[in-house]
Amino acid sequence: MSSKPKAHRLRTGRHSESGRIYLLTAVTHERQPIFNDFYLGRLVVNEFRRAQEAGNATSIAWVVMPDHFHWLVELHNGDLPKLMQATKARSARATNLKRDQPERVWQKGYFDRALRREEDVKFAARYIIANPLRAGLVDHIGDYPLWDAMWM
Repeated sequence: MSSKPKAHRLRTGRHSESGRIYLLTAVTHERQPIFNDFYLGRLVVNEFRRAQEAGNATSIAWVVMPDHFHWLVELHNGDLPKLMQATKARSARATNLKRDQPERVWQKGYFDRALRREEDVKFAARYIIANPLRAGLVDHIGDYPLWDAMWM
């Protein structure tokens, strides 16, 4: 068994392709439920919007859960590592400023999966927005405040 950290293995073989749709997931440090706080969760959402406004990605669907996020994007300019590094770094900085605590927000690395077919995109979007239901956080998706999809 390798002694390298798991996050390092996540980067092995990673390829970014402009125009491709990716399902991205990032997890908070030690799975702490930082984003139980709605206002802190909105800071992550702001970074999704910033990436879109900068022309780096189009957000198709996303959810910010207490200890992770799922983000379905079509990649444009740049690449996945830069997109995720910027999103995680800026959201961590904003979160720490708001909490007035200089603590680690995100685990190293992230998960990504390139999607191939239109059906995959719809399935992934449904999976993302149903996450709060599966986690038992709400009984109706409309009751959860930290999600969106381009079709809604």
